[in-house]
Amino acid sequence: MIRSTRIRTVSFLTVALLATTPSLAKAQNETPRDSTAADTSLAERLERAERALERLQRQMEEQNQAKVSSRLRNRVELSGMVLANGFSNNARVNNTDNPQFVLSPQDTTGLPNAAAGGTVRQSRIGLSVSGSRALGAMLSADLQLDFYGGQQPSAGGRTFPLPRIRTAFARLDWAHVGLLIGQETQVISPHTPSSFAAVGIPEFTDAGNLWFWLPQARLTAEIGTSPRVGLQWAAMAPNLGTAQTSFTTVADSAEKSQRPFVQSRVYIGWGDGDAESQIGFGVHYGWIATSGDSLLTSEALTADLRLALGEKVLLLAEGFYNGQALAGLGGGGIAQSFGLNGVPVNTRGGWVQLNLRPTFAWELGGGYGMDDPDDTDLPATGRLKNVIIEGHLHWKPGGGLTIGAAFRRLTTTYATGDLSANVINLFSGVSF
Repeated sequence: MIRSTRIRTVSFLTVALLATTPSLAKAQNETPRDSTAADTSLAERLERAERALERLQRQMEEQNQAKVSSRLRNRVELSGMVLANGFSNNARVNNTDNPQFVLSPQDTTGLPNAAAGGTVRQSRIGLSVSGSRALGAMLSADLQLDFYGGQQPSAGGRTFPLPRIRTAFARLDWAHVGLLIGQETQVISPHTPSSFAAVGIPEFTDAGNLWFWLPQARLTAEIGTSPRVGLQWAAMAPNLGTAQTSFTTVADSAEKSQRPFVQSRVYIGWGDGDAESQIGFGVHYGWIATSGDSLLTSEALTADLRLALGEKVLLLAEGFYNGQALAGLGGGGIAQSFGLNGVPVNTRGGWVQLNLRPTFAWELGGGYGMDDPDDTDLPATGRLKNVIIEGHLHWKPGGGLTIGAAFRRLTTTYATGDLSANVINLFSGVSF
């Protein structure tokens, strides 16, 4: 805004100067009587120009007082979405407003297993910083928050959701190398399913999506332009996925190994923006402490795909993993890292989603996610398989408004058989 105001100021003064130049030239060749009239006209024009300049200066001062700027004069942008979700499900699930699997047993108190309600705790707010340089690289940072950190144990706690940090990181980007330090998506799971019904906990969690945002130091090296080939390495905070206490942080078995999780990914990509495509392959390895001096391992091989056919057709696929003890990466093994006699649970899974955008305002899509642990690793009460099938319709009429609906069918397999739930979401939100 300041830059555009300065441009208008310079343009105005240029026009004023050009307008007065012919008068000056004409005044030099006229008689004294005409010269007096020309001098009067020139004085009036200069006076008008000075008044206009004063007005522009006052406007610039007002804008300087109203704008938000950082102390270091970086470019700061505020973004987010006010999102309201209405939900309905017909079975007892692990999380009423955004479920991931069906619980067993179902309610035996005589009350209905079905439930319906509304929530706003998936609303988001973000802050990004850019426009500066350090160590010869472009320096940027990003912070994303939502209100999905749980509820206070009180009568009104349901409508007093707790804020939560989703991602928070700083980046240094050179011509072909990038360094990221902070909390971000994992190297082996770079893509996110399209959904406004599942934002606080992303779609296909516990059904193939290893989505956890983990603190990390990540290095990316890339060569070429079209296509481009990249290689990524990351040392990540070890995480077992166990619940923490209300305030103090308690070390889990992964942290007690005193070793980071490590991940690497190689990819090939082409295109830019909404038309970007990528194919990637990744590996994950981590250590978990046990009694004595021995260590168990968390490990996985993964594959991922983003295939854009123009800007109207997008195919996303991720996971296709095969590994063990993966609950700490985002619910792998249907959130079961260890089974009988404490053995790591072997599992395989992944998700795929196809999105169509016939116009800029409309998106129609659907997807499938699955996680299938090894049954012999699990106890009799364990979750043997989990499948999520989803479909959604999004409408963006303009002004940042989004309106839509989503349907999900969850099927969780136990030793006693399959349990299913149908989940319907209606939502509206305003982005800014």
